[in-house]
Amino acid sequence: MTARRTWATARRVLAQLRNDPRTIALILVLPTALMTLLAWILPDSEWQKYAPPLLGIFPMLVMFLVTSVATLRERTSGTLERLLSMPMGKGDFVFGYAIAFGVLAIVQALVVAGVCFALLDLTVRGSAPLVVLIAVVDGLVGTALGLFVSAFAQTEFQAVQFMPVALLPQFLLCGLILPTEELPTVLGWISWLLPLTYAVNAMQHVVVDTQLDTRFWVDAGVITGMAVALLALGAVTLRRQTR
Repeated sequence: MTARRTWATARRVLAQLRNDPRTIALILVLPTALMTLLAWILPDSEWQKYAPPLLGIFPMLVMFLVTSVATLRERTSGTLERLLSMPMGKGDFVFGYAIAFGVLAIVQALVVAGVCFALLDLTVRGSAPLVVLIAVVDGLVGTALGLFVSAFAQTEFQAVQFMPVALLPQFLLCGLILPTEELPTVLGWISWLLPLTYAVNAMQHVVVDTQLDTRFWVDAGVITGMAVALLALGAVTLRRQTR
């Protein structure tokens, strides 16, 4: 794995996405539209409560979907096999994809958060840039998770089917619906193994605390560590082609 090959992979992916308006719309327009819809239908108090955690959930969901399908397409089309026949390692491919979709995650977080804070009257007691930071990290987790699970899919439809398996349990156990301390003991233990739990906790700290303590930075560090670990697993499990 070398920096030059990794950056070359990232540039290639970004060049492909630039000519794919449907994917760009999925990444940028869909989360913005969903947040706008929520602001429209929810009372203001509920909007202020649920919007920050959802700013972290939607990037993870969308980036997981886009990355898993795009990676599988590279494999089924034979592109990945051709790339890996050259002096390129699996790490170059995986981390190049992570950089490319990380750039998109940053743009996505800026666009969606900008709309929420500037147009939809979202307010937090903490720092709004930290909300954007957690949203970006969540997008990277979604990218890493998509790269990881794509190794176990044979078709693009199967890749989409992994989405409820990988993300729905996290949504139910992350503390958004019911605080994690009120979950049954076993489910509470499981929740602390899921990255979305730490994302929701970090967002909730920003919402209510003007001075962030070490708990926020621990949550942010755990999410980042999970993203790196998932990328490493993605590099290990990546297959050249689908048989």
